[in-house]
Amino acid sequence: MKSKIKLYVIDNIKKRRVDKGWSQRYLGDCLNVSQGFIQKIEDTKSDKSYNIDHLNELAKIFKCSIKEFFPDIPL
Repeated sequence: MKSKIKLYVIDNIKKRRVDKGWSQRYLGDCLNVSQGFIQKIEDTKSDKSYNIDHLNELAKIFKCSIKEFFPDIPL
C-alpha cells in the first residue's frame, strides 16, 4: 500500500493533470514514461509511485515549484 504522503503527492499531480485536460498518455510522453506507468502510479492498489527525479521533471512540466506537490504540514 502507498503511504499517506505518496497518495497526497500522486493525487495532487493527478488533479493538476486533469485540470489541464491532459491524458495519462500525454503526461507520460512529457515525462518520458509510458501511459501504463502513469496509470499504475495513479492506481491506489499499485505500489508504483514517483521518485524524486520524476517530481523534479513534473515541476518543470507543470511550471511550478516541486514544493507545491507536498502538504504544508506533515501528514
